[in-house]
Amino acid sequence: MALKNIIGIDHAVVMVRDLDKAAENYRQLGFTLSPRGTHSAHMGTGNYTIMFDPDYMELLGVLVATEHNAPARAFVDRHGEGIERIAFTAVDSAAGAEEIRARGLTPIGPTDFERPVTLPDGTISAAKFRTFMWPTAEAPGGVRIFACQHKTRETVWIPELMKHANAAKRIRQTLIATPEPAQDAAHLGRLIDREPKAEADGAVAVPSGGDRADFVYLTLEQRRAAHRSFRARRRGPGPRQRRSRSHREGAGISCVAQRGCDLRAAGQGQRHPARLRCRLI
Repeated sequence: MALKNIIGIDHAVVMVRDLDKAAENYRQLGFTLSPRGTHSAHMGTGNYTIMFDPDYMELLGVLVATEHNAPARAFVDRHGEGIERIAFTAVDSAAGAEEIRARGLTPIGPTDFERPVTLPDGTISAAKFRTFMWPTAEAPGGVRIFACQHKTRETVWIPELMKHANAAKRIRQTLIATPEPAQDAAHLGRLIDREPKAEADGAVAVPSGGDRADFVYLTLEQRRAAHRSFRARRRGPGPRQRRSRSHREGAGISCVAQRGCDLRAAGQGQRHPARLRCRLI
């Protein structure tokens, strides 16, 4: 039975070394970013958000080393910048934590925190959250998962921040390149009570819930083959495509855009920050 308090993918967390530099890179790719936020002292992190509907991306950087952000720092030290964790939307984080506890897992949290938010009219408000995490060791494909309950959606989903020059609208898929796609998909399926489904190309998809983006586990070679196939189908006259030359194990996301534009931001979990490929039809 699927978890009752988990709706589906809420946002992807992209760990970066230099928060402001990463933000500028994403602005150059046509994304609208929120003003820089600073989390509670025990978290020791700052962020920028890239808001879609109903999900978003979060650029996260460590400002002060704390016990709470030790796993994130370890990820960057080991793999470099990239997608380090994926959040699910929680209806009720306290109830959700008890649901996974009942399945034999020990949740981390729930934890309440907030960050200041500068609204479009210049006033200062706060974005407030309650989160819980699956155990740190439970990271299918090397990507940790947690759930986020938004107490103040109006200070996160701000209409002015949801309009992007590159026409990005929402996350379509979370792509995770791994040597063992079936094994990692089954692992995630057990954690969230969802049934993996093998795809024709050998990749394995796990629905995250509702109408939210799926997780797709695949090997590096499958990812390269899919990329080559897409380019072969789309080759022809028209605007030159922006390419990503990085193909490494790790997580990436694919964003749905307007007017047939497929925007893919691939956080490789290795040496380079997330890159974007814009394919215009």
